[in-house]
Amino acid sequence: MKSCWSAIAIGIAWCLAWGDKREPQFEIGVLQEMRRALNSGEEVPENVREIVDRVQKLLNIPENFAQGDFPETITDLRSKYPDLWDVTERISLVYGGATKIKQYVFEAAKLPDIRGASALLDQINLIDLPALFGREPTVCDIYPDSQDCQEARNWCQQVRQWLDTCYLENANYPKFSEVLIPELIIYSTGGNILAFCPAAFVDELANAIEKRYTERTLTANSCAVGEKFRLLELRFGLLRDENQPWLDWYLRQDVHTNPLVEAYFGSSRDKQSKQNKTLQQLTQAFQDRKNFNELAGKLAALFQQRRNGNEGLEVNRSSRRYPAMYETHPYLIRDENEHRSAVILEDKLPGRPYLSESLRRQRIIGDKAKKEQESQWYQDTEIDKNWQPGFVESWVSKFKQFLQDSGRWQDYYLGIPENRVMEAKRLEEIGKASRSDQIFPKQNLLKYSITSSNGFVGYISADVNNMGGYIQKQIKTPQQYQQFSQDVLQVMESAVYTALVTHLNPRRLENLTEPESINRNGKIVHPFEILAIGGDDILLIVPADKALEIAQTIGSEFEKQLAEVRNGLYGLPETHDDRSVHRYQVESVKSSGCKLSMSVGVLITDYKTPIYYAQGLYGQLLKSAKEQAKSLKERDNYYGGTVDLLTMKSVTMISSNVKEFREQGLTKEIRSSKFKRYAAPYTLYELGGLIEAVKALKVSEFPRSQLYQIRSLLEQGKETAILNYRYFRTRLKSREQKNILKTYFEEPWCQAKTNNGNIAPWMFREKAYETIWQDFVDLYPFIDETDMASANKKPVTTEANS
Repeated sequence: MKSCWSAIAIGIAWCLAWGDKREPQFEIGVLQEMRRALNSGEEVPENVREIVDRVQKLLNIPENFAQGDFPETITDLRSKYPDLWDVTERISLVYGGATKIKQYVFEAAKLPDIRGASALLDQINLIDLPALFGREPTVCDIYPDSQDCQEARNWCQQVRQWLDTCYLENANYPKFSEVLIPELIIYSTGGNILAFCPAAFVDELANAIEKRYTERTLTANSCAVGEKFRLLELRFGLLRDENQPWLDWYLRQDVHTNPLVEAYFGSSRDKQSKQNKTLQQLTQAFQDRKNFNELAGKLAALFQQRRNGNEGLEVNRSSRRYPAMYETHPYLIRDENEHRSAVILEDKLPGRPYLSESLRRQRIIGDKAKKEQESQWYQDTEIDKNWQPGFVESWVSKFKQFLQDSGRWQDYYLGIPENRVMEAKRLEEIGKASRSDQIFPKQNLLKYSITSSNGFVGYISADVNNMGGYIQKQIKTPQQYQQFSQDVLQVMESAVYTALVTHLNPRRLENLTEPESINRNGKIVHPFEILAIGGDDILLIVPADKALEIAQTIGSEFEKQLAEVRNGLYGLPETHDDRSVHRYQVESVKSSGCKLSMSVGVLITDYKTPIYYAQGLYGQLLKSAKEQAKSLKERDNYYGGTVDLLTMKSVTMISSNVKEFREQGLTKEIRSSKFKRYAAPYTLYELGGLIEAVKALKVSEFPRSQLYQIRSLLEQGKETAILNYRYFRTRLKSREQKNILKTYFEEPWCQAKTNNGNIAPWMFREKAYETIWQDFVDLYPFIDETDMASANKKPVTTEANS
């Protein structure tokens, strides 16, 4: 073997060399030597060379066959790869992770507990589960000699020891930790893990994954399943025997037109009817299904069945039908969340709360994630000494590392010593943090205005569009699975950090009134909270005055950076053109350049709004944005991202859901014409135009009273609103102010369909009149126009909520 092998290939060779029994068919030393040799490109031991050759033959099978090269019958497949067909050793795949994540994370009412629940799941997903296989956290790759790295290594060693104690083996068998190696992991991001495993240990590994979640959290739900497969199935999907239906069967007219067959092979999504499909298209559809992705699909189905509590699926494993119950006595003191039995009165915390064991663990992990020594109140507690917080990697620590690697440290800190900047602990601190000239040098005031969100925060929830469809059509091998998961996670993190450093800087805490926060007035904090980045979703909380700009940057940076990964692997052809889909039309409009994009839901609300209530609303906004993205893709071949937003200035503003609120409260029919006093959801490009339009409205000094008056006149129809808008526009003080409004609002947003004029404040789209004026009114207090004002040399109003 002269070339270094990929991690996935080494994992496959390890499983085959181990065999189907608990005791390996070769000495452990031989297996470890094989692994070392494959990593370094040296010769492998003689007794495992045949196994390595089989894996090499599997790797040599092309990912995409040329026309006519794909085996047409199952006999052709067997005769073409006899050495792989006859392999008797099985390879197991294990898939598992947390379930009902939102139920666990948002069962608490306060941000410290929510942060702790999210951090605890991140610890299990990103540190503990990979540690079962001997993989160290990324901090050890970046800073191998740091204190964090040493703490992480010690914790990973404890996790491996825990794995061995879970399953005490016969003295003749190796330890469980010796069975698993890092190369077995395909991916471990976003709350799920997919990994290879020697066949005899598949049930034990699945049980260990579920057990880890339960022992660490007590109340979080989890599920893990495993299945054994043949070697050739890793490339050609599920195989039974010589009677396996294959391509020749699928090409029959009565088969591929059958609705069930058509749905299974995914061709029902194609617009072209099956009767008109060519032989090449049918063969491609069959190849797209018969690959490693089919194995992952089977595991996903088993996962769902076990999650639902179905019995009889796995003979050697206990059922999940009866989850753990934590009963409480009616006369016992309970905690403040789920009313579980309290185990401790914590005097060192503000308010002296009663904590149950599960809530205590969340609070400890949440405080440890903040990396503040003075808040480690839990070190002297006497409750459950067998449970340790372990190593927790803070999102802010990762953000700082990004600042160093990208060279943008000074752009964010602006000369402020890093040790003066703390992490925001509560929603009030994010909503009331404000920039001050006492923090920033005076030469930076033109670039960084003195603004405040006045107690409002922005929830940003983002999700990757059409990820399942992309995987089904484009991902065909374990290597591609691993590569894809790594690429998406790295780009998601980079997009979030880029947005934060572009639009935020440290802020000073002022006017705090909550008992838990009042003693922190005057401190400087990072004004954001990252709750989750992983898998295909993002959740963070930021100051309201920068929420829309951060959301727009996250979506656009995700597309931009992902399109550049691996020499444009995820990019669209340069000939792709979807510019006509945007309602905001200027000369600089560009087509989306990436096959994947993000939908984003943005909720701006008071920090006092209950988090569980906000979670329901921004979830609806995200769903609406994803529906819009799907509709635009099907209708206009649009691959870009979408954003839905809502500004809620009172908790009682919406009594139902967002969709009903818009249909019943903001939609009206007048003389057979439909008028919608809203324009959301927006494309990412349209959101950028909306932000610029609000800035222009503020710079033009459009009177606030007239702003509200035009909004009220929208209910009376097209002509009345247009007439009043033009009247108020003529009363602006100067020609320069009028030109700003015309350039940023009227011409790009409100062009007429039949002439060169405009119908401001309306725009016509899909047999209905829409307007962004409602968003003008709602977003006016939360958009900082300083950069546009300085560019136009106009006086700047810095009072964010006047």
